[in-house]
This record gives sequence, structure tokens and C-alpha cells, in this order.
Amino acid sequence: MFEKILIANRGEIACRIIRSARALGIATVAVYSEADAGAQHVLMADEAVLIGPPAVARSYLDAQRILDAARQTGAQAIHPGYGFLSENPAFVDAVQAAGLVFIGPSADSIRAMGLKDEAKRRMQAAGVAVVPGYHGAAQDVDTLAAEAARIGFPVLIKARAGGGGKGMRRVERAEDFAAALAGAQREGQSSFGDPACLIEKYVTSPRHIEIQVFGDQQGNVVYLFERDCSLQRRHQKVIEEAPAPGMTPAMRSAMGEAAVRAARAIDYVGAGTIEFIVDGSDGLREDRFYFMEMNTRLQVEHPVTEAITGQDLVAWQLRVAAGEPLPMQQHELAIDGWAFEARLYAENVDKGFLPATGQLTHLRFPAAVRIDSGVVQGDRITPYYDPMIAKVIVHGPTRAAALNQLAWALGQTEVSGSVTNLAFLERLCRHPGFARGEVDTGLIARDLGWLTEKPALAPMALPVAALAVHGLLVAATDDPPADPWQQADGWSLWAPHRQQVRFVHEGELVQAQVSTLAAGRHEVRIGDGPGVTLRVRFLPDGGWRVDDGQGQQTVRVLMTRETVTLFIGERVLVIGRVDPLAVSTDEATATDQLVSPMPGLIKMVAAGAGDAVSKGQVLVVLEAMKMEHSLTASRDGEIAEVMVGVGTQVEEGHVVLALKPLPETK
Repeated sequence: MFEKILIANRGEIACRIIRSARALGIATVAVYSEADAGAQHVLMADEAVLIGPPAVARSYLDAQRILDAARQTGAQAIHPGYGFLSENPAFVDAVQAAGLVFIGPSADSIRAMGLKDEAKRRMQAAGVAVVPGYHGAAQDVDTLAAEAARIGFPVLIKARAGGGGKGMRRVERAEDFAAALAGAQREGQSSFGDPACLIEKYVTSPRHIEIQVFGDQQGNVVYLFERDCSLQRRHQKVIEEAPAPGMTPAMRSAMGEAAVRAARAIDYVGAGTIEFIVDGSDGLREDRFYFMEMNTRLQVEHPVTEAITGQDLVAWQLRVAAGEPLPMQQHELAIDGWAFEARLYAENVDKGFLPATGQLTHLRFPAAVRIDSGVVQGDRITPYYDPMIAKVIVHGPTRAAALNQLAWALGQTEVSGSVTNLAFLERLCRHPGFARGEVDTGLIARDLGWLTEKPALAPMALPVAALAVHGLLVAATDDPPADPWQQADGWSLWAPHRQQVRFVHEGELVQAQVSTLAAGRHEVRIGDGPGVTLRVRFLPDGGWRVDDGQGQQTVRVLMTRETVTLFIGERVLVIGRVDPLAVSTDEATATDQLVSPMPGLIKMVAAGAGDAVSKGQVLVVLEAMKMEHSLTASRDGEIAEVMVGVGTQVEEGHVVLALKPLPETK
């Protein structure tokens, strides 16, 4: 076994690898960029080496700096995690040329599966069914458009070197094909250095089911059952589960054996995942699953497989890379219960799931479930890397029990300092079709309106907000001031103390009157509405128990100079403190400016000064966190000025162009 390994990655997966290495008595070396100097993986590792500035091309993708760090620290092997250099065969060659062990498959295996078109040809030769499509070398738009027409719309354009939803476009009509192809090619070039694409028939009721495979250096290959990853938005996974709903023993055996054939066909060693697209229009049938691609690395969603098998897949990776045989044979592996994983991201659901940034001023997870994370309270989500905050993983005896546990765990999770998809994930857990196991890759898109509805505001929410803004929900102490005049409980002599309170909720100014009737008992009136009496009691865990006479609710309060954040029921309320010096912005003027909703790189400017544009027209394409985002006109008008060009790096709120009304025609 190795004595020391270097982890060529960051964030939650680096922390995850460190935990398994520790359990095996292996010392770890972290690498980090200047932006990650205080990151958790750096603090957890036994040693850490700075490898460059924040840009990934000059740090986590700089193979030479990583190899230098391994030699400098005496590491014997390199674990790539996922993403970055994990599926780069040239890096594997360089690692081995340096006399080190790459904890993963061979460079030849990665090359065999690295390009989707070549991988599909290999799979067909190995007797594994593939989706009908075009995987040829010709890449001109006319050829690809003709092939799409031959296959029949809808089709899926996929960057042949792609992954993670990048370089992927669904096209419903022939007239939309050229623009979609151009976008996929740009993303493929930007993310993988390869603009080539392939075309596939889009399966109308698709399910994304993948098989975890594992091979060793002795030629043994096993499959550790399936994961259903059908809950996706924009081709990126949101919630994964294992096993797959509706899976039969015969179907599982057929898919598992096909996955093992695929792995054997390329002499695969280590952890890998064979991804299948399954036609679920008539249930799960053994003749309706098709090879999609192979991920020659550990998957983000590997914890659900660990949960149902009781195995540590990272430990398996380390042991196999050290030359040991697989820890278990196929007949020894079994499924125990059900598991789910939800990906908690810093992203703005209301703005089309745009990645977000910010400092995590408050972060709290329930202790009863597994949390894989690379951040803690106080850490910052930066624009340089993937905005994942954590993976919430649960395991239960049945699917219903595990799903209930996931919903509960998400409801107990608290995040402040950045917008997140937390409420969206909670809503998804309560989707009736998902609860019944009726999943496919189109579920989120079909029901996006329902899934993004905000939960109803609890009747006591705004009154509680008024108490918090007024300073009546501050943390209690074990030793309160002896002087009653120093106690912030709202008490006053002879008559109840009344105070006018003003705050901002969802852009609206709220007027409230707070009257303190006794210690821990207050009457609150919102606007001209009736008064409500609230009894509040401080809890040992730092929260408050609020009773409005009709029921009780636990509330947690986080206060800053500008805002008060309330975690109450299913809602997170961010209440703005009123600044009397704030200047309001005229809404009509605001719509004349197109601003960047996030930090990013301008990839395309589709209009110039003087051009007439219509509402909803794509004017600018912004690349952020390796994904393209279209910025559209908010109304009809004429371009007054363009402030950016292709290649411009912009920050959140940067004005990219200005509109003016169309000239009047006589």
C-alpha cells in the first residue's frame, strides 16, 4: 500500500479522498491555487503545495506543476478525483513517466472512451447496443444538419469530448439546428479543446441509468449495481438514487453484464461508470437500454452506491492501484436498502439556475445524514470553480423512507450568504411523480413552474421578522446583565413599550408596530392589519421557539449590518434593513441596461450599436463556470452602445450594453 499520495483536485472530492486515505493510514498532499489558500482540503491534508493563480489553466490543469509538487513532497501516487485532469490520458502518461502511480485507469483505456464517437464504435463491436445517430468525422454544418434530418428530430447534439452537460444541445426543429450546433461547438472547444460533435436520436421518454464498474490489475471486473440519475436540468444531475425505481433482477443483470463487457473490452482498471440511456416509455425492458458514454473516473454520485453496498469506493481505488485484487467478487455484492444524493449548489433558481457566489455567513447541516462538502461556514464560493456547496446523502430501508429522510434533511439545512437551490431541492422531493418513481430526464423541465414556486409564507413570518429587526431575537446568555436597563428584552415601566419598525421584504417596504407586553411576549401589527401576540423562547441550540397562539415554530436568526436572515419553516427570509440614504432606481431606466448576472467571460456579442432588437432576443453569450449563458433583451429597442467585446472578463452587475427606444417612424 502507498505511504503518501497527492490529490490533484480540490473541494469536496479532495476532502472525500483524504478521509479514505486516513482510514488506510496513507498520508496526503493537497495542491491549491491562490484562491484556495484557506480551503478545507488544504487544511485537512497532511501537506499542501501552492501550484498557481486562480485560473484552472494555470493551477489545477497545469500537469507539470502538479508533478513537481508530487516529486517535492515524495508522493508515490496521484489521485485525480473527478473533473480537471482525471480523464486526460496525456496526464496519465506523464504521471507514469515520472515514476508515479496514477490512481485510475490506463491512458489507453481513457483514450478508448474519451471520444464519444470512437467509444460507441468500440461498444458496438463488444456487443453493447448504442443509440442511433451519427458519429462520423465530417463536421461541417451541412453534413451534420443532413444527418440530423436523416435521424429524425428531436435530436441531441453532443460534444464528442464532452461531459457534465457541457457541449450538449437538444434540437426540436431543423431551423434551430445551426445555432444549437454553433453553441455546442463553442462549449466543446472552451471546455475540452475539441469542437467536434456527434448527433444522436433523442429518446422521448429517456431515463439516465448508469452502472458502477470496477476492475483490477488481475483482470477481474465486477459491477456494483445501478444508479438512476434521471433528475436533471440542462443535462446536469440534481438528485441521484440507487437502486433505480422499477428495476427488475433481469434488467439489472442485463445492464450489469453489458457494463462488464464494455469494461473488459478496454482492459479497464479502477472505478468507472457505464452510462446508459434507457427508453422508459413502456417500463424498463431489457431490449431498450443503449450505451451513452463511459466516465473513466469516480463519479460525483458515487456515495449512493457506497450506501447501498456498504463499500468505500475510494478505498477500493487505492487498493487496486497498489496492485491488490478487488476486495469482493460479484456473488459477494448485494443491495441493502435505498439511497439518495442531492446536490446543493450556490445558484439562482429564479434566474435560470445561474451559478452564484458569496461568503457562507451561515452553514448548518443535520447531524443524522452524510454530508460530503468542501466548505464550512465562513468560506467563500468564488467564480473560479464549480459552485457546489455540499452533497446531502441519505440511506433508508425503502425508497419511501429514504426519500422522506432526504426531504427532512434538506429542511434542516440552513445556508446564508449566497442564493442556493435548497428550496428547489425540497420541492423536488415532494413531487408526486418522483415520489411514485416515475422519473425521466424531462421531469424537471416539464414541471419547472411548480418546482420553482415559493412556499407559502407562514402567518407569523413577517411579525417574527419585525421582532428580529427590532433586536428582540438576539442570542440569550447564561449570565444576563443584572441591570434591567441593560437587558434587550423590550421591557418598559408602567406601559407596554411601542416601536415603529420598517424593513424591506421581497422589494417591498413593510411598516410594523411592535409592543412589548412582558418578557418574551410581544404584540406585532403589520401595516393596518390586526395585531398578533407572539411568545418567544430561546433554545439551547441557538434558535427560538415562537408561539402565536395557533401553533409553534422554530426560528433561527442571523443578523448582519444590512440584513436579517430568518430560517422559518420551509422558507428562508432575507429581510433588508431600511437605509434612509438609499436611492431608488427608476425601473424604466433599469431596463435600458443589460447587465451581467454573474462573473464571466464574454463569448459572443450578437448585436452592434444601431441594431434594432426585440424582446427575448439573445444579445450576448456569457461563459461562466464552463457553461454558456444567454443574455437577452428585456424589451424591444435599439442598441445604443456596446460596452464589451468577445474575450472581455466581466463581474456581476457589469453593464454589457445599453438600449434605447426604437426611433419613431412617420
